[in-house]
Formats: sequence, structure tokens, C-alpha cells
Amino acid sequence: MIIEIAKWTLIAFGIFFIFVGGIMLFKPTVARETLRKAGSTNLINYGEITIRMIPATALIIFSDHSKYPEFFKLFGWFMLLTSIVLYFIPKRLHHSFSNKCADILKPIYFQLISPFSILIGIVIIQSVV
Repeated sequence: MIIEIAKWTLIAFGIFFIFVGGIMLFKPTVARETLRKAGSTNLINYGEITIRMIPATALIIFSDHSKYPEFFKLFGWFMLLTSIVLYFIPKRLHHSFSNKCADILKPIYFQLISPFSILIGIVIIQSVV
């Protein structure tokens, strides 16, 4: 049953990547403003980190059943460990970093990288079904 939950979590994760890719493509200013909010409040900061750990754990759990087991396991552990590290980074540093990134990433850049997000989502879904 845990494998099935992990599978559906990863399908939702893939859909999330596709959805975010669509936002970046069609509403790049919304994507940029969302990036600016990262780490802005305790709820957003720790909520974001905690939610990120769910698909990370699913990647690890489902890795042996996926089409790319080594990649899933490596990517899952990377996401999980970086999430744990982010718990100990002061919220203001996280927020400052996201604002600096948003300053660099102009809306046109979000549109240019949006196909990669969509492709990642598709690959994740195809890797688990």
C-alpha cells in the first residue's frame, strides 16, 4: 500500500511540475512573485520545506519500482537532505536568496525554462506508470 501511495504522490508531483511550467509560460510575473515569497513568513518557509519532503520521500520509496531507480533514489535523497538543511537556514537568508533569484530571473527567463518544468513533469509521470 505504501508503494501505491508513493506512486500517486509522484503522479501528483509530475502534474505539479506541468502546472508550474504552464504558469511560468503563460503568467511569468505570477511565477516571479511567487518566488519572491519563498521564506517570507514562518508558515511559508517551513510549510514549503515540509511539503517538499513528501515527494522526496515518495521518490525514495518508489525508486525500485520506477523506470529510473538510481535517479529516483538519488534525486529523492538530494531533495530530502537539502530540505533538512533548509530547516536550519535562517528564514531571512532563505527569503533574501529567493528575492535575489527573482531579481535575476526576468519574466522572459521563466518562459524560456518553462518547457523543462513541463518535460520533468511528463518524465516523472511516465517513470511511475
